[in-house]
Amino acid sequence: MRHTFPLLLATTLLSTPLMAQDDLRAAALEAFKPLPSTVPAVADNPITPEKIELGKALFFDPRLSASGVFSCYSCHNLATGGDDNLETSIGHGWQKGPRNAPTVLNSVLNEAQFWDGRAADLAEQAKGPVQAGVEMANTPDNVVATLSSMPGYVAMFSAAFDGAAPNFDDMARAIEAFEATLVTPAPFDAWLNGDDAALNADQLAGMQLFMDKGCVACHEGINVGGHGYYPFGLIEKPGAEILPVGDKGRFAVTETADDEYVFRAAPLRNVSVTAPYFHSGKVWDLKVAVQIMAESQLGEALSDQEADQLVAFLDSLTGEVPAVTVPSLPAETGNTPRPTAEVLTAPE
Repeated sequence: MRHTFPLLLATTLLSTPLMAQDDLRAAALEAFKPLPSTVPAVADNPITPEKIELGKALFFDPRLSASGVFSCYSCHNLATGGDDNLETSIGHGWQKGPRNAPTVLNSVLNEAQFWDGRAADLAEQAKGPVQAGVEMANTPDNVVATLSSMPGYVAMFSAAFDGAAPNFDDMARAIEAFEATLVTPAPFDAWLNGDDAALNADQLAGMQLFMDKGCVACHEGINVGGHGYYPFGLIEKPGAEILPVGDKGRFAVTETADDEYVFRAAPLRNVSVTAPYFHSGKVWDLKVAVQIMAESQLGEALSDQEADQLVAFLDSLTGEVPAVTVPSLPAETGNTPRPTAEVLTAPE
């Protein structure tokens, strides 16, 4: 899906207090939406307290990995922005993954999951890392055997899925239900909802720049991104130190030449606390990342003040993470499969 630059309402100078905010808010509401006040609905997976409870346990349980070391939480730490704050994630056998881990916060609001959009939803996404050799390196059969060996999980699956026994598809749906609760209302939302005092002058100026310069063409909607696929380097392609030549993005999914070095637009909520940046994880400073995006996507060099104001606006997207109590997980039994740290390699 390609986006064109939206038409924006004309805005007056921010030095005109109330009228300027009204005009700016009217323009912003054409491009963005505030977060919902309730847990977002998920297609084909009604959210229930029982599913959320089960999904939370599974999200934190390292026994979904072959080694018994890595959980969903390992790469999506809710205390550090919903990611792992590493260039690329570390997985099974301490292998280094190929891409930076996106935040799990607000991810239910994305059009698709992963940088290349290869998973349509969070349930499909949850199955990927469990089976990836460089991440959790497990198999569906071993996961089901592990969960089925624990009476606590058997009871939780039955309660969440109308008497069903543990299975791989319902495991993924339960994780999706829990992750759907991880939405983070921010000062930006309060301002969109009419609170003039929620943002300061620099943040308001940065928002206007964000729209006027065209950042909003790719980073729009409720998640300020997370929708649409765009070339990284629309105007000027970054160097290989930022855009590795071996990772062609969505091309690996579609095998279409036009999708080489095309990636899903990153959602920008909580971006201030999710360094490092880009799919390669090569940039640790948000101001530098903003400057790179302006040059590569817009063909424009920002002034120092403009970059600072844009960062100030992005800071207003940092939201309040819902309180999550670490669960007590079901106990293992003598039938629980034993962990292994063996790294399997493909035959030559």
